[in-house]
Amino acid sequence: MGRGRKGGRGGKSRGPRTDPTVPAPADGPGRTDLIEKLDMHNERFTRYYRKQSLFADEKEFEEMLDAMRRHLPTTFRVAGSRQTAHSLNKTITDVHVPSLSDIVFEDEKLPPPVQLPWYPDGLAWQFNVPKKVLRRQPEFKKFHSFLVFETEVVMDMCAAPGSKTAQILEALHSQDTLTSSSIPSGLLVANDSDNKRTHLLIHQSARLPSPALMVTNLDASNYPVIRVPANFNTKDHASLPQSDKPEPLMFDRILCDVPCSGDGTMRKNIGIWKSWQPMDGNGLHSLQVRILQRAMRMLTKDGTGRIVYSTCSLNPVENEAVICAALNSNPAFELVDVSDKFPSLQRRPGLKTWITSTDRTAKTFFETWEDLMTSSLDDSTKARFSKTQWAPENIEELHIERCGRKREHAETDELPESKRPRIEESDDTIDEEPSIEPASTVEEEEASSEPISAIDETGPEPPVSAIEEEAPEDDLGSPSESMDTGDAEASAPAVASSSKGVKGDGTFKENPYIYLPQDHPLLQACLTRLKIIPSFPSHNVLVRNVESVHTPIRSFYLSNALVKAVITHNDYQKFRLTAAGTKVFTKQEAGKGLDAQYRVLGEGLPVVLPFVEPGAILTGSLSALRTFLESYYPLVATFEEKFREQIDESSTGSLIVRFPPEENDGVVLTHDLVLPIWKSNVSLSLMIDKKAKSALSVRLFGKDLLEGVKPPGNKREGLDQD
Repeated sequence: MGRGRKGGRGGKSRGPRTDPTVPAPADGPGRTDLIEKLDMHNERFTRYYRKQSLFADEKEFEEMLDAMRRHLPTTFRVAGSRQTAHSLNKTITDVHVPSLSDIVFEDEKLPPPVQLPWYPDGLAWQFNVPKKVLRRQPEFKKFHSFLVFETEVVMDMCAAPGSKTAQILEALHSQDTLTSSSIPSGLLVANDSDNKRTHLLIHQSARLPSPALMVTNLDASNYPVIRVPANFNTKDHASLPQSDKPEPLMFDRILCDVPCSGDGTMRKNIGIWKSWQPMDGNGLHSLQVRILQRAMRMLTKDGTGRIVYSTCSLNPVENEAVICAALNSNPAFELVDVSDKFPSLQRRPGLKTWITSTDRTAKTFFETWEDLMTSSLDDSTKARFSKTQWAPENIEELHIERCGRKREHAETDELPESKRPRIEESDDTIDEEPSIEPASTVEEEEASSEPISAIDETGPEPPVSAIEEEAPEDDLGSPSESMDTGDAEASAPAVASSSKGVKGDGTFKENPYIYLPQDHPLLQACLTRLKIIPSFPSHNVLVRNVESVHTPIRSFYLSNALVKAVITHNDYQKFRLTAAGTKVFTKQEAGKGLDAQYRVLGEGLPVVLPFVEPGAILTGSLSALRTFLESYYPLVATFEEKFREQIDESSTGSLIVRFPPEENDGVVLTHDLVLPIWKSNVSLSLMIDKKAKSALSVRLFGKDLLEGVKPPGNKREGLDQD
């Protein structure tokens, strides 16, 4: 649970500090993102970490520094539901890797992509070739285009906001099929204090739309109490009668991916080479402790809860010191031994000894807090430090060795010698490291049924530690008043924010989310027109704008029962809800002579599909799909007769087409593909956006069939595509 973005105090972006030991980069003093390898030095950094116990000897320390000066390879993760991810991963393994395995460029053999051995199911990949290869070598150029297109749909470049949210959503939706999505009974709350990052997070999460997702924009160290009817805190809440008496919502899983100094990401954020100094971590320590302590108060008290605490910093003041402080403040918790998780991921146990620097130059150190207090430093300097920044006397009792430290310089050691990437310039557009956090100690099948889970999305690195709560003998008590929203009004709706959704005074100015009655005439007309069966959970449909003469309902969203309970029992002004559920239907302006209708959104189709009358779904072919992908608005007359007959029998408006597995003229569709289309008077349109069309085209036909096709200047017949 984080307060802001990584890599600076409180996550705020600040100008680089001038480091007299580092010359200005060749591109000028204003460029902190381009630094020559020889300039990647910071005496404060090396002095500080030579004093710590992170490395076996000086040789290993130099190995780490050398690794941190190398360019990052291109790394990507195959995302999406389990079936979708494995299907796409098979395409990479069977089609792309063989085509890249024997490539020689300028008399040098190029390494093909390789799977990261520690990542589950082989879904994470890495490769490293120069930019000129991606521009000029046909097979690598084709593969690079494939990655770029798929990134817009199901590929995850691993470090953008939303990456870890997506991975937890995948656990909740582990039983989804290739074409349809479930409605989990649980809840995933993703939080970030930076409003812009919350919207990046929402965009990333849209690859796996979920009625169980909520996104909030709050300070995690003071996260308010969420209230729900009493029985929602039980794992079988869906089958129990609900009480109107609200009580605090307790979470089963919490990921605290906290703001940090980010010095473990120098390969990516190379400006840290110039700016790093010890006070970065010292200044964040108390915030990190407060976030972890707040998470402890929000965790279920039945002894089964888990918290994962993670940073992308090497600094023990931000890692082990935080864990020790939190554990000593709440004896009901203990560290979990997760050494058996991801056995191929190289890591080291947590540190039991470290010393703390009290100045910016990393020249003044104290081995204990008592040494600082008895020193000649002035009282104002001493007051800036807390005792928790040093190792506690009872550190042996805390099992701090159960923390896991990822070794930066062991990254390439995990790959066989013949598969290690060459250290050359990699693609700037997709150069992030993979990230995974074992946010629970249960198996995936169990995770998919967990009713409540929480995540905060602020940074890219694997977790430092997992913490679990022992079954407490005494109640831990309610959170302090400053962390409580107070007694929420039962009818108070929550609010959604856009990128402009925050006023100058920090309050939201958007309309609230509102749940519609099941018999709302506009909703019922939409469901009837789209041939949605009665079992569709229309009682969980919500909107973001209040219907009036001037502002008719634009879109319908769908949530699950737990999201509804949260929204209807909490004060939106304190909750700062940015997103909830998934958008399923949206208003479509039609052409001349046609009334506006609602259509099924591409992102909402997997959720809606199980509720569509089977007879309302058309059947297409590879030939028809190719026609859709070759033109923005193909005429009905251009389609093959069998498909055209189905279109002629259908009314205008939103339609759904299922393309079954087929092999035709060397093109193979291996599984059902279900897509939304729109029928106008004389033409059709595939209702997915241009990037998704391109990705689908490249995946099936080996090229972007719309490349070179100029989009119409004005959307013909009033169509708005996703």
